[in-house]
Amino acid sequence: MQPLAAKQFALQVVQRLREAGFESLWAGGCVRDMLLGREPNDYDVATAATPEQVREVFGRRRTLAIGAAFGVITVLGSKQQGQIEVATFRCDAEYSDGRRPDSVSFSTAEEDAQRRDFTINGLFYDPLAEQVIDYVAGQADLQAGVIRAIRDPFERIAEDKLRMLRAIRFAATFDFQLETQTRAAICQQAGALQVVSAERIAAEMQRMLVHPQRCRAMELLRDCQLLVEVLPEAKRFDEQPSTWSETRDVLGRLASPCFPVVFAALIRLLVKAGDGAAARTIGKRWKLSNDDLKLTAFLIAHVAEIRTADQVAWPQLQRILIHDNIQDLMALAEAVAGTCEDPPAGLERCREKLELPQQKLNPPLLLDGNDLRQLIQPGPVFKEILTAVRDAQLEGQLTSQSEALDYVRVLLSQHPEQGTQV
Repeated sequence: MQPLAAKQFALQVVQRLREAGFESLWAGGCVRDMLLGREPNDYDVATAATPEQVREVFGRRRTLAIGAAFGVITVLGSKQQGQIEVATFRCDAEYSDGRRPDSVSFSTAEEDAQRRDFTINGLFYDPLAEQVIDYVAGQADLQAGVIRAIRDPFERIAEDKLRMLRAIRFAATFDFQLETQTRAAICQQAGALQVVSAERIAAEMQRMLVHPQRCRAMELLRDCQLLVEVLPEAKRFDEQPSTWSETRDVLGRLASPCFPVVFAALIRLLVKAGDGAAARTIGKRWKLSNDDLKLTAFLIAHVAEIRTADQVAWPQLQRILIHDNIQDLMALAEAVAGTCEDPPAGLERCREKLELPQQKLNPPLLLDGNDLRQLIQPGPVFKEILTAVRDAQLEGQLTSQSEALDYVRVLLSQHPEQGTQV
């Protein structure tokens, strides 16, 4: 999707609906971002047309009715244009499950604005007249740098508990303040966050953690009693304030990290040193992808070895340095080392070794599992022998396959119970 093409497409959608006789406006986040001088990631359109009328205007082949029950139709553009959600002006019924309205009824633009979460997200914009339409004093809060719930904040939070995390994210990423009553509503209802699905919670947490303002987001979560709700292990931060101080400093030292790196930084002091399995357990609770779980566990398991690499045997260190995600591990280790004022020898050794030619850093195996199976059946010492051969190779003791095979025979002589096929 190209930003300019997406904006033109959003304008065309409004024009088509207006030509068909339906009031239509840009709505929500795209209006907020424009007024903040930011390029919107996407555009949403709100309209007086019903879902069925939207589909009649744009045709069924160019629309998706996945959200029709809540008045939302997706209009499909080209690859460059992307797609746009067109939502009918609506009022929401009660949110009995604390996540979504039980039903919706179609309404006016002003009523639609009143059912939204925060004033900065309740703005409309007429792209034809180039005019902001503000029923909730959202422009004033944008100028003042305030996150304020629309109408009664206790009701807004009670309707959808995820709004607590959204409020924190907006306050942190825009460097705004939480309005007093909105903050009070979040603190009062923090325990109710558990009704929200792990996937929705994790999505908000990921967006906060990879953002440059991640430290402020985590501080706000702690202050509003939300961090322990999404991460019960974080009670340790309150019990041992030094752990939070160190964690916050590490988070602040990370530059443009991928999510597993910053997640590992957050939980590093909440699990036993090197306990990748515990990291996986926490990640599974957040329903993270297998790739994110695997990388987080790798980072937690080996960050201490990188920091003390000058004391680690080369074969052990070499196996870490040739990992596909070694640069992520180095980034985390350097952030931790800077905070803890580690001696530089460990990281310097890693940097030096990473400069080696690939042939020397990660030489081809002299002997692999298939080769070893020609000598012995897989059994208790199979992996032990493979590891010993690789270690000897990396230490320069073995330089050819024939030497490796001779070494295997020596090792097997120490395990007569294993037997051989030769």
